[in-house]
Amino acid sequence: MVRSLESTRRAARYSAEWLARHLDSWFGETPFGEGGSVTDGRLSVDLLHRQDEGSKATVRFNARLRLPNVERSAYLLIGRDNEREVVTDRPGALSPQQRLVVEREEEQKFFAGFGVLLDAFDLRIGLRGGPKPYAQARYRKAWDPSDADRVDLRQTIFWTLDDRVGSTTALAWEHPWSSTWATRWLNAATITQRSGKFEWSSVLGAYKLIGADRVLSLEALALGRQGSGVGLTDYGLRVRWQQPVYKDWLVGDVIVGQFWPRPDADSVRARAWAVGAGLMMKF
Repeated sequence: MVRSLESTRRAARYSAEWLARHLDSWFGETPFGEGGSVTDGRLSVDLLHRQDEGSKATVRFNARLRLPNVERSAYLLIGRDNEREVVTDRPGALSPQQRLVVEREEEQKFFAGFGVLLDAFDLRIGLRGGPKPYAQARYRKAWDPSDADRVDLRQTIFWTLDDRVGSTTALAWEHPWSSTWATRWLNAATITQRSGKFEWSSVLGAYKLIGADRVLSLEALALGRQGSGVGLTDYGLRVRWQQPVYKDWLVGDVIVGQFWPRPDADSVRARAWAVGAGLMMKF
């Protein structure tokens, strides 16, 4: 089992590095070893069952490639993920996976993008399943209003053929109560030129660090959609346990949640429990 995990990790990293070297060679003769790298490599397998939606297994792959022949501040993104989340740039904690929502097969697409870092700005263009073009301009700002508090702002402007111009604003506040306890409140809102209506989500959580790398969390979630006819289209509670499974590069988590969805005014608010488990391999 251990040898199989090690082999899988080496194969994932080798494949990503081979692709990076091959693409970089198109733009010049500088050796890939002189500034080239593969970072933020993630290979994830997730299992989910939700009472009102059934079960689903999902495989995700993401990596960032630094290409020395292109530019020192440029990189390439490749992966397979929820194409809507890739384009709108909604925070991972508010993704369907973390909200224990069963995703449709057609929502998982391969994508590739080219990005350039310019101080606080991150500019990207790319292709997602179809292939369909997309573009993003992301701005990040963080500040410390007190010695303990931290606030993070992320503003993303995006463009697609379907949505035309859209925007996602994410704002997070974090406060540590001790070296092992912290509170975090994350909010995000997305609007597109085509829909003309906001979709927003919020998660407020308490996080307990156990040992050096195990985290137990309790989070309350709320989601809404402008024009839905209801105040909240879904809300609920989730408990999550995360810890390394092997060394520091194979991480497992288990999430259990209870939710009360009501998508519109014509629906009756239901009640549904959900459970998810996942493994994430870093390479």
